[in-house]
Amino acid sequence: MEDAFRPSTDLDDPPNSRLFLVTSKSITEDMIREQFSLFGEIQDVWVVKDKQTKESKGVSFVKFTKSSEACTAMEEMHGKCLVEGTKPIKVFIAQARSSGSHRDVEDEELTRIFVMIPKTFTEDDLKETFKEYGDIEYCIIVKNKTTGESKGLGYVRYHKPSQAATAIENCEKTYRAILAEPRNKTPAPDNDYFSPARAEHVQGDPGMTSYPFVDSGFHTRGDMRGTDIITRCLMVSSRASITQDQVYSLFDLIPGMDYCEMQQDSYGFSTGQAMIRYNNLGSAVYAKNKLDGFEYPPGNRLAVTHIDDGQDRRSPVGRMAMQLVAAQMMSIVCNAPTGPPPLRKTSTGYPSPAVPQSPRVQTDVALPPLQKLAPSDSRVKERLFVVFKPLPLPMDVLEDVFCRFGSLVEVFLVPGRNVGYMKYAERKSADDAMATLHGQMVNGVKMKVMRADPPKEESHKRQRTY
Repeated sequence: MEDAFRPSTDLDDPPNSRLFLVTSKSITEDMIREQFSLFGEIQDVWVVKDKQTKESKGVSFVKFTKSSEACTAMEEMHGKCLVEGTKPIKVFIAQARSSGSHRDVEDEELTRIFVMIPKTFTEDDLKETFKEYGDIEYCIIVKNKTTGESKGLGYVRYHKPSQAATAIENCEKTYRAILAEPRNKTPAPDNDYFSPARAEHVQGDPGMTSYPFVDSGFHTRGDMRGTDIITRCLMVSSRASITQDQVYSLFDLIPGMDYCEMQQDSYGFSTGQAMIRYNNLGSAVYAKNKLDGFEYPPGNRLAVTHIDDGQDRRSPVGRMAMQLVAAQMMSIVCNAPTGPPPLRKTSTGYPSPAVPQSPRVQTDVALPPLQKLAPSDSRVKERLFVVFKPLPLPMDVLEDVFCRFGSLVEVFLVPGRNVGYMKYAERKSADDAMATLHGQMVNGVKMKVMRADPPKEESHKRQRTY
């Protein structure tokens, strides 16, 4: 399949700038270039051909210079006929192995962006700032679930992928806008049009990061040089495979962590790096000095460095304050008992912090206090059917949210689907949950909460009607 990977072109720089086309075998490179050049500057067009016969396989790639151009072309050309008498073409954003399939026009992952904003921003301010790039479906500001204060992070969901891409390309750099990827995405098996060479290409490319404010110059894997800045943001690098839950559990032992996110390259693979942000400088300094070089899992040393968090430190007063806090925390670290927090062995063989972690629930909804689950053998009197967009929430988060209304018996997610069931022992609990959570956002996921079964009175009426 060499035709699909011409070395002269950086395949996915910028991300989502390459299209995957399914066409008639009679469609040529010139035909494709003529039609798609209307949407922007094309870097390359290549048609996948059979190695033996040199005939087209009906599969092509188009590489644009901008993601917004590629997304616009996808939106406009999907389902169109390039030449009269040929079948309509299918146009997708080309992806390596991130989801096992290419992204199409209706893929919600292409319409939601993640931004860093001033903590004074309201949702109206966020919408007003980003509405110039397209029609906005909703805006969310991530808040501290205890204090209700903004964490300086937000999500903006557009109606079209091209609008989200345009916002990322054209908004002020201080917003650090990136495409918001789902946290539980896992690589899928190879398919016919992707070779193992792509994984090798990405693994060795330090520039393949979903965070544009990370300087690959001093965060390349295997070359963890220090920086001369001390900030609230840390970059954690690991040579061994490590999950976001493991990183979160480890760094959350130090109070004040606002944010934890594993980084993915443009193909959906983990880069082996995670970005941590604390709400105060002292916690970040302490975490860096305690956990830099810590073996986690055993035999794998973590590399922890400070990275720029966008704060202005040019004033002498700001530098002095930063140095003072750093000196104080260094004194605490030096006088503290050596060694990181104790760890315990799990059933999977990987160590994790011994301190139990409660699920992180971020929502604007006023939730009742936590309540115990009903016994597993309780009679189920009401079931709720829940639809999640874009992806289901983790089981522990769902239990945390839906148990607050009392008598929750079980949470069940349908495998491979973005839907699930909440089973209650009392109808009132189910009704309260439905009234409170229907149409609401939890951890960036929108939920539609409905009764799974019609009320008995209504079902009896239907039976009599028939």
